[in-house]
Formats: sequence, structure tokens, C-alpha cells
Amino acid sequence: MIKDKTVLITGGAGFIGSNIAERLLKQDNIVICLDNFSTGKKKNIAHLLKEDNFTLIEGDIRNLETCNNAVNGVDIILHQAALGSVPRSINDPITTNEVNISGFLNMLVAAKENNIKRFVYAASSSTYGDSKELPKVEENIGNPLSPYAVTKYINELYANVFSSLYGLEVIGLRYFNVYGRKQSTDGAYAAAIPKFITSFIKLESPKIHGDGTQTRDFTYIDNVIQANELAATTTNADALNQVYNVACGEETVLNDLIDQIKTQLGRFNPEILKIKSTHVKERQGDVRYSLASIEKGKRYLGYKPTHTFGQGLEEAIDWYWNNLK
Repeated sequence: MIKDKTVLITGGAGFIGSNIAERLLKQDNIVICLDNFSTGKKKNIAHLLKEDNFTLIEGDIRNLETCNNAVNGVDIILHQAALGSVPRSINDPITTNEVNISGFLNMLVAAKENNIKRFVYAASSSTYGDSKELPKVEENIGNPLSPYAVTKYINELYANVFSSLYGLEVIGLRYFNVYGRKQSTDGAYAAAIPKFITSFIKLESPKIHGDGTQTRDFTYIDNVIQANELAATTTNADALNQVYNVACGEETVLNDLIDQIKTQLGRFNPEILKIKSTHVKERQGDVRYSLASIEKGKRYLGYKPTHTFGQGLEEAIDWYWNNLK
């Protein structure tokens, strides 16, 4: 548990960042949120702005001066800021590169220049690329399949160099398909679970890219919060300068996911049970099968998912039903 610390959360108004901020404020921390609101939403942190221990810095990690100002006096950096989405990176690789690589490097430099020791950052399961090995083990990756995947892999390389050269205590967390409360439901780049839920609530047919036999290791937001806290507070020297899968270790087929969402939403509106999904063209750059090994995180960080996929999905669906209908 992070307690009585000053923590900078980049991307703190985003889905993951705002959930972490909420948790840390309840644990008597001072939280600084840095966000440019390109993908983050002010409504995610509106209730936090009233808190004495919460500070919002509206700024961009592509500006080194902004990064230096944000890290001044903090104990821990939780770097969640990034321009996500594989399709977005294919459509606009330059901006993805600027944010995810140049912005990431700025944050590392700012941490080094301001003597911030612990730097935890959001890595990505996209780094496994075309590797066919299942489950995915941290030390075995393939070739990237998208510009987004390239940027997240380069983050890991930079983190390793800064740890080796400058003594930063750096830990990367490879997120696997995170979902949960506050995740965006709109736009072309909305994630699968909120998009499917929204379609059903609107009594529309959800669109599946491809035949739906793809698999994902969906990871509930509370498991991600736990991993960030463990990485930020570990005193195990062997845990530092490493990357860890953050997942449940469960493989879910997309067609089965659709059925589960439909069944659970059917509790609220039986009409939803009549809706059939629509299959559309497969997306470029998508990994076909995904399943994580979480043994390394268990061993070095003490990571243990609090929510299985099913438990998380039930909580998420209840939240969306109460907030979207």
C-alpha cells in the first residue's frame, strides 16, 4: 500500500490514472495529476478537484519543462500517460511516437534530474507482437505488429538504460487488456468491453473484428491498481529494473465474452438477450491470441489478482448499467 507519499500520476485523468488517483487519496497520499486531456477526461477527476491533497497540472509530457515542474518534490512517479490504441497508431504513427517515446524520455530525464528514485510505468502486452508462445512470459517477445507496440517496447529499452546508467529504480508493468469503471465507451478507439456493453445497452448489435475466436487476458482495473502499488513500494532489490505482466492468467475467447456480457446485461433488460453480434473485417496489427504468465509478478512483487475475469466483468457491467442507461 502507498501511504503518506507524494505521488505524480501522469495521465491521471485517464481511465487507469484516475482510478489509481482515487485509491491513493483514500490512503492519505498527496496526488499530483499531469494530463493534457487528449484522451483523459475532466469528468474522471471532477470529484477529486475538491480534495486538498489533489493537484491538477494541465500540461503535456512532450514538454520537458512541464515534466520537470510536475516531478518537483514527489516521492514516486506512476507514469500512465500514453497515446493508446493500435488502430490509432497505424493511422497516426508520428503523434504516437512523439507522445509515447519522446514524452516517456522527457519523464525519465525529469526523474533523473530531480533525483526521483522510483519510477513505475505502464508497459503493454502489445510488446509480445507475433510471438506465438502461450502463456506470454516476460523474457520471450516477438516482433512488434504496430507502431504502438514499437513505442512501448522502446519504453522498456529506455527504462533499462536509465536504470543502469543513472540508478533510477524503474519497474514496467505490461498491462493486458485492462477494463473496468470509467473506461471510455465512445470514439473509434474505445476498448472492446465498454464498446460491447454500450452497444447492448443501446439495443444495437456489437461489432466483432474478425471471426471472434481471438483470445485476450482481460484484466480488471483493481488488479492494475494493486500492481502499481506493489511496484511503487517493493523493497526487493531483485524486483527493480524489471518488467512484469499484469493480467489474470485467464484466456477468454471474444465470442464467449460477448455471450457473457449479453447474459449479464439480460438481468436488467431481457430484450438484450435477443441481440446478435455482427462480424466485420479483422483489424491490422491485432495480436491473435493472448494469455499471460503472472508467475514473475507473484514471485518478485507479491502480485495476486483480487478479481478474476468473471468477478471483474460483473462489477464493470453493474457500473456501466448505472452510469450509461
